[in-house]
Amino acid sequence: MARRRSRSYVVPEARLSMQYFKAEIMHKEGFNVNMNEPDLVKYEVARSMGIPLKPGYNGELQAVSAGKIGGRIGGMMVKEMVRMAKESLV
Repeated sequence: MARRRSRSYVVPEARLSMQYFKAEIMHKEGFNVNMNEPDLVKYEVARSMGIPLKPGYNGELQAVSAGKIGGRIGGMMVKEMVRMAKESLV
């Protein structure tokens, strides 16, 4: 049986910091990010990739396309976290 994904944070208080971190990373990557609404960066990323993501229901969007958007954002965040961890070890 497939596992359901939890979209909640283990530490709920970390939500705001993680959103700010996401906005900061994507801004460094050259995306237009409103730091007051960091979750909107996904639309900017989708637009740059030619994926028709819109607010609200996106039932016609293929899972592959949605994964490309989240993968780009998450991948950049992980890359930065690894860089920060390596830097703290030195």
